[in-house]
Amino acid sequence: MNLRSFLKGTLLMTVSAALITLVTVVGFLAFIYYNSSGGRDWGVPIQQVSDALDRDGTEYRFKGEELLETGCWAMLLDQQGQVVWSFRKPQEVPEQYTVADVAAFTRWYLQDYPVQCWVREDGLLVVGSPKGSLWKHDIAMDIRTLLQTPFWFGGIFLLALGCVLGLSYRAARHWFRQAQQARDAARSEWINGVSHDIRTPLSVVMGYAAQLEEAPDLSPTRQKQAAIIRTQSQAIRDLVNDLNLTMRLDCAMQPLRKETVHPDSFLRQTAADFLNGGMAEGFPFEIDLPAKPLPAVEADPFLLRRAVNNLLTNCVRHNAPGCSIRLGARARQGGLVLWVEGGATADAPAPAGPDHPLEPDGGASHGTGLRLVAQIAAAHGGQASFYVGPPFRCELWLPLG
Repeated sequence: MNLRSFLKGTLLMTVSAALITLVTVVGFLAFIYYNSSGGRDWGVPIQQVSDALDRDGTEYRFKGEELLETGCWAMLLDQQGQVVWSFRKPQEVPEQYTVADVAAFTRWYLQDYPVQCWVREDGLLVVGSPKGSLWKHDIAMDIRTLLQTPFWFGGIFLLALGCVLGLSYRAARHWFRQAQQARDAARSEWINGVSHDIRTPLSVVMGYAAQLEEAPDLSPTRQKQAAIIRTQSQAIRDLVNDLNLTMRLDCAMQPLRKETVHPDSFLRQTAADFLNGGMAEGFPFEIDLPAKPLPAVEADPFLLRRAVNNLLTNCVRHNAPGCSIRLGARARQGGLVLWVEGGATADAPAPAGPDHPLEPDGGASHGTGLRLVAQIAAAHGGQASFYVGPPFRCELWLPLG
C-alpha cells in the first residue's frame, strides 16, 4: 500500500467529517441565535408597543398600530386587574382578572392566546398573538444538571466525531487495501509474465554462448567474447530472479522457511560455493570468523544465502580486480552481524561515515541487489546497514532466538 496515498485519503475523509460537523454545529447555533433572545422569538416587540402607548390625562393614545401584526391584540390592566385600555382585544378575553389569573396567563396562555407581559408604572401591558402561532413551555432544571449540560453535549459531540473519524479510517484502509491488492496482483502477473518470457530465450543464449566458448575452431578472442555473453546472460538471469523475489517480499508473498542456522558452517559453505563458481577470480578473498563458535539463529537459509551472495557479487561487479573481499560475522547487541566488505586495499582506511542512502531502486549503481538485501533482513526482523568507502561495507543484523 502506498502510505502517502493512504494518508491523503484518511486526511481527506477526516477533514470532510470535521467540516460536516462544523457546519452542523454552526448552523444549529445560528438557528438558535436567530430564533431566540431579545424578543426575536416573538413577532411583536412588546417594549416598543409599551413605548407607543401614552396616557394623556385619563385617556390613552396608541401610536403603534403598525407594530401589531394581523391577529395580534393588546390590553392594559390596572393595579386591581381591571382592563383600562385595549386594542383589538377578542371578545372571549375577560375584562377583570384576579392575582391568580394574572400569575397563570403570564406563564402560559390566556384563553389559548399566547401572551407576553410588560410591567409599566400604570399597570401591566399584555400583548397577545393569534391562537396556534407560538409555543410556550415552562422549563425548570436543577442547577447541577444545568452546569453539567456543556460537558454532556461536549462529550456527545466528541464521541460522535470520534465515531465518524473511526469509520472514515476503516473505510479508507479498506479501500486502499483493495487498491493495493489489485495493484500487487497486476504487478505480480506482469513480472511473472516477463520473467517467463525472458527465461526461454535467455537459456538459449546461455547455451549457445557456452558452446561457442568451448568451440576449438574459434579464436581466443571470439571465445572470450562468448564467455562475456554467457556471463552477462547469467547477470540478466540473476536480475530476473531478484525482481521476482523482491516483488514477493514486497507483497509478503514469500513464506519464511526458518530453521536453525549455524553462522560458522553457513558462511564457510557460502564462501566455498562462491569461490567454486569462479566469480572471485582475480579478487583476494578472506573470511573472518571468531575463534569461539557464534550463536545459532533462526533464519531461512535460502534467503540468507541469497543476501550474502548478492553482496559478494556486487563486490566483484563494482570493484576492479585486485581489490580484496572479506566476509565475516560477529555477535553484537543481542543479535548476529553478518558483514561483507569489498574494495579494500593495503592502505584503505577503516570503514566509517554515515549509512549509505538506499535509493528506491536499491542503490544508484547497485540495481535491485541492495534493496533485496534490506528486504531479506527486514523479513527476518533485522536490518541492513550500508557504509561508504573505500572499503564499502554492508552489515546484516539478525536477532537471536
